[in-house]
Amino acid sequence: MDAKLLQILVCPVTKGPLTYNKDTNELISKSARLAYPIKDGIPVMLEDEARKLAEDESVG
Repeated sequence: MDAKLLQILVCPVTKGPLTYNKDTNELISKSARLAYPIKDGIPVMLEDEARKLAEDESVG
């Protein structure tokens, strides 16, 4: 994940920062508890495409 792109992108729901999870290849919004997938190197920043983080799932 490009560090410059990660600095620009924000969660579309909360407008908060995102962190990159290399293991799952997702962008994590801690405040919204959502994980946005990265497909073919392109972040999919749609709430409908995001995975809800489980209550016991670590958010980094």
